[in-house]
Amino acid sequence: QVQLVESGGGSVQAGGSLRLSCAASGYGYSSVCMGWFRQAPGKEREGVAGIYTNGGGSSLYYADSVKGRFTISQDNAKKTVFLQMNSLTPEDTAMYYCAAAPCSAFLLHGIRRIQDFDYWGQGTQVTVSS
Repeated sequence: QVQLVESGGGSVQAGGSLRLSCAASGYGYSSVCMGWFRQAPGKEREGVAGIYTNGGGSSLYYADSVKGRFTISQDNAKKTVFLQMNSLTPEDTAMYYCAAAPCSAFLLHGIRRIQDFDYWGQGTQVTVSS
């Protein structure tokens, strides 16, 4: 079991930045890959960013809409995943969720298949005003 708790959401003006954190606990953390998703009112939940790390480095995955603006990173020692969000726009307003998937599935589909992700945090709200 993996437990996930997000933090760092808030309200910012367009062009601003936020850094989300996801603290993980539980004995299964070392065998999962991590992703960030978001869901705006009236819209489906969508993948934003994902990360796979091993001894040789990390593989990063991003939605086209956030490439160049968002950066995902991971501190395995602290079991924490971060999402640095820069140049925010009102279209980034959503509830942001941290999620974990078996790496075997994640390496096949990245963040494209939400059903691969078995564990979810409670979400943290991001609101960007124009």
